[in-house]
Amino acid sequence: MKKTQPVKRFFLNSVLAAAALCFTACDPDSGPAIPKGAYEKGVFILNEGNFQKGNSTVSFYDRDTKTVLPDIFSPVNSRPLGDVAQSISAHNDRAYIVVNNSNKVEVADINTFESLGSISGLAMPRYFAVANNKGYVTEWINYGIKGRVSVIDLSTNTVIKTIEVGTMPENLLSFKNKVYVANTSDNTISVINAATDAVETTITLAEAPNSLVLDAKDKIWVLAGGKKSYKPDFTVDENKSTVGNLIRLNPANNAVELTLPFASRKDSPGQLKINGAKNKLYYRYAGKIYQFDIAATALPATALINRNFYGLGVDPATDMIYGADAGFFTANGKVIRYSPGGAAQDSFQVGIGPNSFLFR
Repeated sequence: MKKTQPVKRFFLNSVLAAAALCFTACDPDSGPAIPKGAYEKGVFILNEGNFQKGNSTVSFYDRDTKTVLPDIFSPVNSRPLGDVAQSISAHNDRAYIVVNNSNKVEVADINTFESLGSISGLAMPRYFAVANNKGYVTEWINYGIKGRVSVIDLSTNTVIKTIEVGTMPENLLSFKNKVYVANTSDNTISVINAATDAVETTITLAEAPNSLVLDAKDKIWVLAGGKKSYKPDFTVDENKSTVGNLIRLNPANNAVELTLPFASRKDSPGQLKINGAKNKLYYRYAGKIYQFDIAATALPATALINRNFYGLGVDPATDMIYGADAGFFTANGKVIRYSPGGAAQDSFQVGIGPNSFLFR
């Protein structure tokens, strides 16, 4: 019997070692995270497609492998995305894609892009944001009339309230339980209290605000395009038009702290973006891309990129700049990537009419 004890001890030790190994391997906190899906990390490119053709798509770019998937929605859902994809946002592993001419917001699992339903009952929707665990969608409704913001129950994907704002509301920004709405055809920002879902105040500033971002100092920067008047030949009548402006707004008291006018009455600045550190702004103006340090008190005289783009994005993880070239909307567009210093790096083909980016 004594001769068998070492065997028994060896067997027991082996079992305990195996059990310990299994415990370590099976412990979800000790091993590598299980991927949630194919699109957990990368860049989404929204392609609006042709008006009334219903051919909008979402492309996906893998930063690590530098590979591109031209359409990730239709293959997994066996149906098209819709007509004119306007914007894309993310919240809690869900993608919210505003499809303007289909009057809906498509909701998808952001990791697999399987459809999770859609939000209907909208009229010319534009942009989407989340505040106080609710969704907010800007809607033009119709040209020349007051627009609105629809409040969305994110658990049911239904509209629970509508809020009248200014004319042609465009981009919106969520900060400290408030939603700031740029009314593009007015000279105002509507401030919605996300607790009461009512307009708390209206801020008057320069004409035609179109985009806004929050910086590292909790200041809101607004890009206003200026009011444009047109001649019979559709060129800008500079005598009857106003210049665009870059504006710094303090959300603590809604005061306009800084207004920097652009030189041209003809050109409208747009596509305001911010880097990962939130200390540099980027925008499109007069056919070029400019960079602006938030500590500056004057607009830059020299462009960062001497090229115009239909859509603009800045990757917060790398500060790489993405430019969307839509061409003439008759064929697939392309994306050109630039270093933070403005040097072209590479390019790749995407769908028709690329207009915006979502980085993960």
